Amino acid sequence: MSLNSQAPLLPDSIKSGLLARAPASWWPFIQLARLDRPIGWQLLLLPCWWSAALAGMAMQTGPNWLHLLLFLIGAVSMRGAGSTYNDIVDREIDAGVERTRNRPLPSGRVSVRAAKIFMVAQSLIGACVLFSLNWFSVVLGLCSLLIVAAYPFMKRITFWPQAVLGLAFAYGGLMGWAAAMGSLAWPAVLIYASAIAWTIAYDTIYALQDARDDAIVGVRSTARLFATHVRRGVSVFYAASVLLAAAAVMLVGGGLWAWAGIAAFSVHLAWQVAMIDPTSPERSLRLFRSNRDAGLLLFAGFALQGLLG
Repeated sequence: MSLNSQAPLLPDSIKSGLLARAPASWWPFIQLARLDRPIGWQLLLLPCWWSAALAGMAMQTGPNWLHLLLFLIGAVSMRGAGSTYNDIVDREIDAGVERTRNRPLPSGRVSVRAAKIFMVAQSLIGACVLFSLNWFSVVLGLCSLLIVAAYPFMKRITFWPQAVLGLAFAYGGLMGWAAAMGSLAWPAVLIYASAIAWTIAYDTIYALQDARDDAIVGVRSTARLFATHVRRGVSVFYAASVLLAAAAVMLVGGGLWAWAGIAAFSVHLAWQVAMIDPTSPERSLRLFRSNRDAGLLLFAGFALQGLLG
């Protein structure tokens, strides 16, 4: 393993967070796990919480708080494991992209062997969370590993890697319901589809940061595919996300708080579309990160409906 005494800060790191408190020798592993970029695990977590809250609406009990905590732990650990795996696979591509060339693997601050050991350790934490749920959820969760394994290779063969990322990142839309109910039903399928559309849209915004370098190294994305029509493309997927979430709410009986959550989610996404500027990486990153707030608005509406409805 090769560690520098001072590790470089990556462009989208939260510099005032964990990195500011941790020894420099820990930085490469914090960066591998994306703990300096919490938006990743937050966006992975939110579909789990949507689905758990949707199940709570259906049962008129509110979300299961233990499940919300378990999903939080699982999202942090599995986001870290998935990101480490992605960096192992993409280390040569990352070396050719300005925003990613200082990541721990392409910069040589961590060996591939050390990264693999770290990935396994994070995966074991995620496995402990998964095996604390019912057996239906365990089997369902294990199936997601096929999607996670395929994702890093998609940017090499299709302009729709964001769709595959959506299948993986939105998987919690199934897991929250399954953990509560021990089965799946149409509301869970619809909220999963809503989260897939949401992921495609917000990751397209994120990919605007790398569109120029991606074209040079041959990486494909919906940001490159949509090109000058990126605002229209993002708006279509955000609209689909809202409509699918609304359909899920209708199937579980709706309610004032649930519809308020849908409305707030819609307004936030519409604001994002209006603010898109393909020429500004800084704005693209800010809009991407703002999806944490959009997702929390939807969750709050669902959770309050289950608790108060």
